[in-house]
Order: sequence, then C-alpha cells, then structure tokens
Amino acid sequence: MKKLIFISLTFISTYAFATEKNIDINDVRMLYKKSATSESACREMVQILAKFDEQHPLLLGYKASGTMMMAKYVFNPFSKLSYFKKGKQMLEKAIEADKTCFELRFLRFAAQTNVPSFLGYHDRIENDKDFMLKELTEMTDKKLKELVFPMLSQSKYLNAEEKKSLK
Repeated sequence: MKKLIFISLTFISTYAFATEKNIDINDVRMLYKKSATSESACREMVQILAKFDEQHPLLLGYKASGTMMMAKYVFNPFSKLSYFKKGKQMLEKAIEADKTCFELRFLRFAAQTNVPSFLGYHDRIENDKDFMLKELTEMTDKKLKELVFPMLSQSKYLNAEEKKSLK
C-alpha cells in the first residue's frame, strides 16, 4: 500500500512539474495579447493557467488578467463583476507574492488603465507606471519589450517625455 501511495505521489508531482516546464511564457504573452480581442484566446489562456497559484506568481498574474478580461465576453452584469473581482483578487495575490516583478506590475497597470472608473480599481496606476519606467532601462527580455512598449507608448497615463524615454 505504501508503495502504491509513493508511486502515485511521484507520478502526480512529476506530471505537475512536467506540465509547468512545458509552459512557454512567450506563448502565454501572445495569448494575453490576443485575449483583448478574442474570447477563445482568453478562455484558452485561463484554462492553460488554471492550476497555477501564488507558487507561480507570474503565471497567476496572467491567469488573473485573463479572468478579468473574461468580463468583456459575458453579457450578464453579475457575471462581469464576478470575473473582474476574482481576477483582481488573484492579481493582487500574485503581486504580493512577487512585489518586484516588472511583468506583474505591467499587468496591473494594463488592467487598471482599461477598467471602467466606477469599479474603483485605479489606485496603483502612478505607482506602477513609475516602477515600470524605472525598471525599463534594465530590461533585456526582447519579447517582453514587444508586449510592453506598444501599450505604454499608447497610454494616456504617460506624458510625452515618458513616452520618449521608451525608445
């Protein structure tokens, strides 16, 4: 019996590790980008990342963002609010787990600058913007830059001088 339990636990942990290893963050980023205009991409992203929690803050952050974006694709106002609240809570947990992650701060900035003001989720825009502008000079991830720079250069929350510094 002990051998069966040991083998089962080994198999489960190996499967979970192998699955995690197979997730390419650049694929997740592409799904995130597509999720803004595609319900199927949004659903796919949330489904792929369903098992991730605070142990994997960045993946949780993308799952949270996808969950919030799902509000865009449902009709019922209660469902919209539910998706938003659930995603917001997950995103804040992800950031709490890794406060210095540029990408998580970007995801929150993107969410806060795109949600309706009546939801009251705008309190960290300036803080996240300042953090990102400071960290951009150190960024070496080319794919992440391709995701972040266009959004920031279009943002009404950055002034002309800040947008100029993106180049």
